Amino acid sequence: MNRKRRNHSKEFKAKVALEAVKGVDSAGALASRYKVHPTQIAQWKKQLRANAALAFEGGRSGEAADAEGLTAPLYQEIGRLKMELDFLQKKV
Repeated sequence: MNRKRRNHSKEFKAKVALEAVKGVDSAGALASRYKVHPTQIAQWKKQLRANAALAFEGGRSGEAADAEGLTAPLYQEIGRLKMELDFLQKKV
């Protein structure tokens, strides 16, 4: 009989991988507790270690870059309008 393939959420994967990284229980114990294969836990653990730095990339530096991206075109428009105003005032 064919078993339906299970899809685990990223939250579940992160939870299991974090427990594997902590090393409190063995991969076999975690596998029996969460009903996944120990090899799968090892893969999730490897992915977590490889991508752990990405969790700290966001934060304020990303928000500041977004704010600059939004305000830069507005400052350009203000500068352009000031130049037009100065030009028109000189004409009159």
